[in-house]
Amino acid sequence: MINVEIRKERTSMELLEKVLDDKNLFEAYKQVYKNKGASGVDGVTVDELGHYMYQHKEDIKEQIRKRKYKPSPVRRVYIPKDNGDKRGLGIPTVVDRLIQQAIVQVLSPIYEEQFSETSYGFRPKRSCEMAIIKLLEYFNDGYDWIVDIDLQKFFDTVCHDKLISIIMKTIHDGELVSLIRKYLVSGVMENGVISPTKVGTPQGGNLSPLLSNIMLNELDKELEKRGLKFTRYADDCIIVVKSEKAANRVMESITKFIEKKLGLKVNAEKSKIARPHQIKYLGFGFYYTKTGIIKPKPHLKSIQKFKRKLKQITKRSLSISLNERIIKLNQVIRGWINYFRIADMKAHMTSISEHLRRRIRCIIWKQWKIPRKRIPSLVKLGANIEQAKAIAFSRKSYWNTSMFIGIYITNESLKKKGLVSPLDHYLKIHTVI
Repeated sequence: MINVEIRKERTSMELLEKVLDDKNLFEAYKQVYKNKGASGVDGVTVDELGHYMYQHKEDIKEQIRKRKYKPSPVRRVYIPKDNGDKRGLGIPTVVDRLIQQAIVQVLSPIYEEQFSETSYGFRPKRSCEMAIIKLLEYFNDGYDWIVDIDLQKFFDTVCHDKLISIIMKTIHDGELVSLIRKYLVSGVMENGVISPTKVGTPQGGNLSPLLSNIMLNELDKELEKRGLKFTRYADDCIIVVKSEKAANRVMESITKFIEKKLGLKVNAEKSKIARPHQIKYLGFGFYYTKTGIIKPKPHLKSIQKFKRKLKQITKRSLSISLNERIIKLNQVIRGWINYFRIADMKAHMTSISEHLRRRIRCIIWKQWKIPRKRIPSLVKLGANIEQAKAIAFSRKSYWNTSMFIGIYITNESLKKKGLVSPLDHYLKIHTVI
């Protein structure tokens, strides 16, 4: 018995020292610096973090060892959601982000051995794309009745005591567990007022994704124990079965497990039983081919969001150069299409590409401003003087004029200016599954 206790204590100390090891802290610093992000409540920036740690690192380490370290409250900010609501984020100080990241680097390998194969969120070498591919595999194997359980404000409602008890099943380190709890209860500052955090893991901290996976791994284990097929990305969990009857039974029993065993709240209004073509999952929708195969596509809401971003960047009233616009557009285009590269969306990309180029031509036409500049510009692009004058003096709207100047400001010329065509980029990277 004594030997067991000694072994546990040794393991505990080794784990804490791994977190505080200089090499681990340096790796954490590099990750925090790479991620950038805004300052916390103390105003210290990411650029100032290196110098701050050089001065205070040893003092911070000693405070942590003696359980005297006190994390700062997170700074509350809000970001808009697709439905018009706002999501609250908690921004820790850069020092707290570094310490949280150091904890994550030590704990992640331990928990990776426990996590489910069909859990894909916030894990190394896993992605949304892999979750979608696995879900399609289930669908096309006949598991095409979906139990879509929505966890109501998951990150805001996690019970601290429940989470800590789950952590302590694996981590026998009082100092480290104590530090994690301190981060959970560090409080939130909003408009200069600090409020306590009695429940929840504020989104925005480096530690929150790992803690959410630790909590919801209990759900994964329960689903696996019951032999159910599922994919989970963070708190987005899809369970699939072969019949409506089975779906209703699973919905009822798993809802009870989540609420009674995990202490979480299921949103009954948003939770539903559905078929593949009726859901939106990780931004994807699904459709049946003529042969009955289920394939992925961007959900209509994702397409609309993409269009809004392009529209925002191509507003004629936006006071930036054409080159700056193209750089911003290319970032959005590549990022969005790279994410949806397994989806079928050639028709959408064809339409969006044509519309985007027409908006760019409107911008160029506005920049030329007056006939005196428009005429030589058109002539330079191949128009004769009569054609150039007719277009330049036309009273047609920018949008209608863009049809005519498209003869001269060709797709190829826009490509030479650096504009990435959504269709071309899609055809280049599309992965057929």
